[in-house]
Amino acid sequence: MPILIRRATLVLMLGIVAGLLFTDSLRAADTAGDRKSDPATLSRPFNVLFIISDDLTANALSCYGNTVCKTPNIDALAARGTRFTRAYCQGTYCGPSRASFMSGYYPHATGVLGYKNPRQEIGDRAMWSEHFKNNGYYAARVSKIFHMGVPGGVLKGGDGRDHDHGNGADDARSWTERFNSLGPEWKAPGEGETLESNPNGKRPVVGGNTFVVVEADGDDLVHSDGMTSQKAVELLGQKREKPFWLGVGFVRPHVPFVSPRKYYEPFLPYSSMTLPEKRSGDWDDIPKAGINYKTSVNMKMDIRRQKKAVGGYYASVAFMDAQVGKVLDKLEQEGLRDNTIVIFTSDHGYHLGEHDFWAKVSLRDESAGVPLIISVPGKKPAVCDSLVELLDLYPTVSKLCGLAVEKRLQGKDISAMLDNPNVEVRDAAFSVAPMRKGFLLREDRWAFIQYGEDASSGMELFDTVADPLQFDNLAESSEHQNVVSRMQAKLAAKLAEVRANDL
Repeated sequence: MPILIRRATLVLMLGIVAGLLFTDSLRAADTAGDRKSDPATLSRPFNVLFIISDDLTANALSCYGNTVCKTPNIDALAARGTRFTRAYCQGTYCGPSRASFMSGYYPHATGVLGYKNPRQEIGDRAMWSEHFKNNGYYAARVSKIFHMGVPGGVLKGGDGRDHDHGNGADDARSWTERFNSLGPEWKAPGEGETLESNPNGKRPVVGGNTFVVVEADGDDLVHSDGMTSQKAVELLGQKREKPFWLGVGFVRPHVPFVSPRKYYEPFLPYSSMTLPEKRSGDWDDIPKAGINYKTSVNMKMDIRRQKKAVGGYYASVAFMDAQVGKVLDKLEQEGLRDNTIVIFTSDHGYHLGEHDFWAKVSLRDESAGVPLIISVPGKKPAVCDSLVELLDLYPTVSKLCGLAVEKRLQGKDISAMLDNPNVEVRDAAFSVAPMRKGFLLREDRWAFIQYGEDASSGMELFDTVADPLQFDNLAESSEHQNVVSRMQAKLAAKLAEVRANDL
């Protein structure tokens, strides 16, 4: 009998242990489920790692189809997150775009159409990172999140006050701490060439918003982005009680195209670079306001210089991608990946010779479109083709972290797309080019651009299904006047809605 009792006791104990293990597994599953549906129920909310590149076209990333420029670290993030194929900025240059997604308002709502801080217009309303700071987060930025002049601000330092475009755009209230990354920019030792307005080759290597390539001496830490990744790694390694909202702003591939020499090697000789398709008479049906401010013609860049510009840009992208990798590796090493939302994007896109256009400002897809990757713990990887805006990040990430989503915000919560990429929350994306008084409404099929609220400076209409490269302007076509009229009415209604917010 004693033996039987001992055996029964053993069986009972094993059953209890098994039951406890099963219960723990259910609790773990419940926690995972809670993480997917309601992160606010977690004992520690999600961290947020917001990584933004400057002047980056999605077309330069291998996860978006580029076969020449390899970006393995951004690709790895895309492989575990949701990659958005049709994300759009709200302003096609740095100042208005960054002020928009950080404040939660469209540029024409705040009047920030240039390089100033939106604080004067939004008053005590919280910026994106400030909203998290107000809710118990440690909020920090490293380098450029709000506007900061490049290359001037990188060379001189400061919080956006001493840069190429006048008074400062950074917002002290938005941060617990903020850090700048000074670098030599176009003054870096190495082999440099000014490609823009230099047909005789005699112009020295210069600063400003100029196409310059510098194959630089030294390693990553000589340059601003190398310092930025190093500081971000340091911050991720610090132990703190609070969750964090960490903004990591890389300034490449913004001109000048300056990177350590090793990043140029895959793109040499520059003559091997391929330029976009060009068509004779491409500008004939484009209004004057629609011809970009930088073109192959006015920059006096021959084919050799154009190809070198592409190679220099790609080298800058490769350098930036390597820095992204260092930050993501540290996130993994610190065991933070499973509790951190990671976002990668750019403030706007960039032309690399399409239509003989270069740089930003244009409202074509290459300039108004942006790469956007959002990785949320517990969510399956996906590709989402629905239209989204950078303005959507503030409400979406707030929702994911269990914070209040204020009705005043002009962005939309797109968190449902992270569970089902077929969800649609917008029938059009809206972007502006203030210096051209230009407006873009980008629908699933149609891209409509209007210059001037009364269209006094012209219009463009592209059927992006039949004409994905946007060569044929249909705005004057008699067959498409119904589409033009509909889009004009929709644009007028959108502008009225944007300005209706009580600021």
